[in-house]
Amino acid sequence: MPKNGKLFLPPPKDGSDFKELFKQLAAAGAGRPLGSDGFPAGPWTPELLAEAISQIDSNRTGVDLRTVQLWFQENEKGISTTNIRWLARVFGCDDPVATSEWQMELSAAQSRLTAKRRGLKKAGSSPAAEVPNLALNVVDEEMESPAKLERDTEANQPSRRFNLARRSEALFSRGSPLDLPASVFAGATALGFLSYIVGIHNATYNRADGLVKQVGFLWAPNWTFLFMVFLPLFFAFVIELLLFWKNEGRLRIVAAGNRVESDDAWARNVDASSYTYWAVFLICVLFAGLFQWIGVCLIPLLKGGGNYAMDWGKLALVQPEIISVPMEIIFTGLAYLYMCLCFYLFFAGLILLHTVVHDLWKIGEASKNRAGGDYEYELNGIALLVMRGIFRCTILGILIAICMKAQSSYLASNGKNIVDWLLGDVTSAFYGGKDMGNGSSYRMPTHYSSLLVAISTCIVFLYGSIRLGAGSRFHFPLWKMSAVVGLLFTSYLLIDAFTGFSILLGIGVLFAMYGLIDPGFGRWRARDLGSNQNVS
Repeated sequence: MPKNGKLFLPPPKDGSDFKELFKQLAAAGAGRPLGSDGFPAGPWTPELLAEAISQIDSNRTGVDLRTVQLWFQENEKGISTTNIRWLARVFGCDDPVATSEWQMELSAAQSRLTAKRRGLKKAGSSPAAEVPNLALNVVDEEMESPAKLERDTEANQPSRRFNLARRSEALFSRGSPLDLPASVFAGATALGFLSYIVGIHNATYNRADGLVKQVGFLWAPNWTFLFMVFLPLFFAFVIELLLFWKNEGRLRIVAAGNRVESDDAWARNVDASSYTYWAVFLICVLFAGLFQWIGVCLIPLLKGGGNYAMDWGKLALVQPEIISVPMEIIFTGLAYLYMCLCFYLFFAGLILLHTVVHDLWKIGEASKNRAGGDYEYELNGIALLVMRGIFRCTILGILIAICMKAQSSYLASNGKNIVDWLLGDVTSAFYGGKDMGNGSSYRMPTHYSSLLVAISTCIVFLYGSIRLGAGSRFHFPLWKMSAVVGLLFTSYLLIDAFTGFSILLGIGVLFAMYGLIDPGFGRWRARDLGSNQNVS
């Protein structure tokens, strides 16, 4: 019968144990949404059920796919009290009364499974071992040895200890691929609306030499293009590559091809970088976020000084009629908090890209005795797809660094706004004219942070090129990618270094945009990869 748009089956109360009861409900698709024609959508699969449980609002930790897979298998493993609650929500179709009934039925079924298991073990044990066996059987599976906990059913539940590496990876691999990019875009949009409300979205500043500069929030590419275009695209490409590797690429080349074992191996690879995630988190939040906000915004707003170029974050010092100092402090605090969290996720994405490359390289090294024939073609094809994804992410990472450095350089220049500054540089290169370079000497911490972003991004690309490109058969497309990355990185380094830098920057950005659309820069014959199929 339908309930809340889903297929509801009442508890049978027929004395079935958990395995028997679960098999019937999974086959019937109990709790699955009904199709547009009103008929059941089909049986549950481990992937669909794990996703449904993880999407329950009050379930913050979700459920591990390996745990759900064990429910479907013919074994003696039962279900924990916590997961009984979530499974009852699914079978009860989010109806409080039905959920309560299913919770009692599942608990009773689990008790019957435990009793049956206890009876089987007791029948096969000697009298001397009867008491120890009884004690072991009364204990739930989750109380078994730590080694077994890591591999068996409820042992695969997320640990209560906070695991930053796993949580960060889950942000990229769980839920909809649009969740993270859309969240970042929404945060930037909210800041843009807030800047409009407080009046600093389109503000100008009269410099001491008489130049009127545009310092509005919406005119700053490192707060608009960066967070509304480049960073969401970066996250989208990282998510696409990560999901391909976990759900398809890795399974095609591992020796066993078993999904559970593959997920276990990937989880161990993620855990291996746990300290890296924590180090990046502390640097982004404490130094790039808190300390930079205190030094660049808070102290100058409270005490003045600092020798930083005037921008929207310090406008209250020269135009208090537009925005007050307390309001400026609140706005900049929110902006820097958003910024540091986004950049943590950016670096977490780079760590995941490195993990994918390292994982693929290790699998290839371990399978060298199998190299040749179809397996080698498969390995080369997957390596090329991985490098294409990393190339796109590298391009976006350097474009992010360009936005940061360009805005910082513009604030210290003689340009009226950033567009006038770039066009003026092009005009000066061809026809001569007013120097659009630095008009004042300011401290520019963004130059340093943008360099960290650019170098970190290029290191991941370089690592992938060395690990996956050495000895492979796609040198030509890899050289094309490397040339574009080199050109764009050079144009980043030369921003404001000479008159006409914007010409080189424009050429690099054009190649980068084309590379995002077609990372292969045209089609080539698959025999370049060692395959007999076309690869685009």
